[in-house]
Amino acid sequence: MADVSYRDWPFFDDRHRQLAADLEAWAGAQISDEHGHDVDAACRDLVRRLGAAGWLAHAVAGRAHGGAAEIIDTRAICLLREILARHSGLADFAFAMQGLGSGAISLAGSEAQKARYLPRVARGEAIAAFALSEPEAGSDVAALTCQARRDGEGAGAGYVLDGGKTWISNGGIADFYVVFARTGEAPGARGISAFIVDAGTSGFGIAERIDVIAPHPLARLEFRNCRLPAEALIGAPGEGFKIAMRTLDVFRTSVAAAALGFARRALDAALERATTRKMFDRRLADFQLTQAKLAQMATTVDSAALLTYRAAWQRDRQGSVTREAAMAKMAATEGAQQVIDAAVQMWGGLGVVSGQTVERLYREIRALRIYEGATEVQQLIIARELLKAAGG
Repeated sequence: MADVSYRDWPFFDDRHRQLAADLEAWAGAQISDEHGHDVDAACRDLVRRLGAAGWLAHAVAGRAHGGAAEIIDTRAICLLREILARHSGLADFAFAMQGLGSGAISLAGSEAQKARYLPRVARGEAIAAFALSEPEAGSDVAALTCQARRDGEGAGAGYVLDGGKTWISNGGIADFYVVFARTGEAPGARGISAFIVDAGTSGFGIAERIDVIAPHPLARLEFRNCRLPAEALIGAPGEGFKIAMRTLDVFRTSVAAAALGFARRALDAALERATTRKMFDRRLADFQLTQAKLAQMATTVDSAALLTYRAAWQRDRQGSVTREAAMAKMAATEGAQQVIDAAVQMWGGLGVVSGQTVERLYREIRALRIYEGATEVQQLIIARELLKAAGG
């Protein structure tokens, strides 16, 4: 079992420690990293079970709407994602997307929107999706071209959505999508609005399912004359970019936590291999090269953990963590890639056999260095914040 001494750090309250212990026990009994070939079905099942067990309540805000607290507890989200990721990448994905997919509603939705969607998300009865990226608008969100134009007057007024989205997690299985589209109130980022689009809405379809190296539901979406009621708008017109960034700000640190979970699992696997593998009448662990590598891996894991939980603690206490969250995501995802690669090397030929733990982790970690802001984008954010603080 992975080292859990970090839970004694002062970043956490006793309720966080109990939450982590409870999930550890539940995940150990209920979650496996073997999901078969039907990833859609496995993901639906995980969402249902996570909801039934009460874990998804931590992914939404507002007790009146099924949330565990009035606001999302970043430290709780991070602990949950780390533990789930260590047990199963798909379980972490299922949990995280319920939070990210409904996050805009938690943060800026009307009471009617919250009442309609959030309780079902928390119970695992409705699957959520966050539809922001486009073929030419990934890191540069302000470049998106999907459009929503006003349509009609009075009680029948609404919007017509045209365009496409891609790399949308839960695409094809979600019950609703939070979609960001250009409404033109101002140039660039200030002319984007957020909408809720239910699956099955006329004019909305799944244009393509996308297969990736760590399988999970992913798709390209298409909107053609897709008519939405005025009530589908989240917040005010032109506030979509701000809502998207607020949503990502809540969950970006938790990406670091997921990477941390993968890295801890890899370190465990490396220790198992090093202490049991015989080579030249010695254990692999008896060689100084192996010891040096294990020391480097452990230090990388703890460094990432410190940055991750500092950012989570600071967000819960102070709110704004733009620089700290960027540092955590960059360090944790890049560090986890290094730790997992070292574990694969230590396992030798077995490390690249399909189905082995370290092989699965090698596939799982790669996307985390890209989504919710690639490493290079995090570097730009960190530098921008540093220069701003220095008056430059």
